[in-house]
Amino acid sequence: MARLRLTGIAVGLGLVAMLLTTFYVASYKRHVRQSESTVTVFTAKRDIPQGTPGADLVRHGWIAPEQVVKRSVVPGAIARPDDVRKLITRQDIYTGEQISVRRFADSAEQGVRTQLHGSLRALSVPGTPDALLAGTLRDGDHVDILANLKVGECGTCYATRVVSRDILVLHASSAATGQKVTNGTSSVLLAVSDNRQAQKIWYAVQNGAGWSLALRAVAHATNSPEDVEGINSVLKDSVLPANLRHYRNGGAK
Repeated sequence: MARLRLTGIAVGLGLVAMLLTTFYVASYKRHVRQSESTVTVFTAKRDIPQGTPGADLVRHGWIAPEQVVKRSVVPGAIARPDDVRKLITRQDIYTGEQISVRRFADSAEQGVRTQLHGSLRALSVPGTPDALLAGTLRDGDHVDILANLKVGECGTCYATRVVSRDILVLHASSAATGQKVTNGTSSVLLAVSDNRQAQKIWYAVQNGAGWSLALRAVAHATNSPEDVEGINSVLKDSVLPANLRHYRNGGAK
């Protein structure tokens, strides 16, 4: 009788083990099937550099949907373009890579970098509060740069002209925003082209007898014909010939 009872227990345990094994195998197969199922992700159709707005990826069709097996989906992979539309890439993304939110950042986190593209560079220009339009200049304004430059070998000959136009102000100076300024100078951060604008502006700032920003109109700003002003043009402009002769003869009015 005891032997029969033990035999029954052994058979019962064998059945339980068989059932557990069957359940495990079925569960594993189900897991494998699920991992092999496909899902939709978005991949890059071209190389995408750091600093590219997500809206550009959507607008230009630089990302496209693709079916991949579930187990190959990268962390943070997006399921729809709107997931990155308001973001900006913080790293380069290469052709064929899955688009993951981990490669993006909020625009505010990137600061002025979101406004630089192509040949644009950020240039910090030091100056006095007057030259930087302290109290007037704001981020996002557009300015011209006016400089007084020495002419030739003449020690006292100078000419004034606008050396660069329509420059975007990335960040106004601390003087312009009312913060404390040390040594009477501050700086302004400008978006300039990498060659002619940057070079001309820096030359004028470093070598001119004086320079200043000139604030442009917020809307519909236009440019007058280019001109250079010096001592002769300033004194002669709009002066009647008779008065000019009087000046040349050393007369006083």
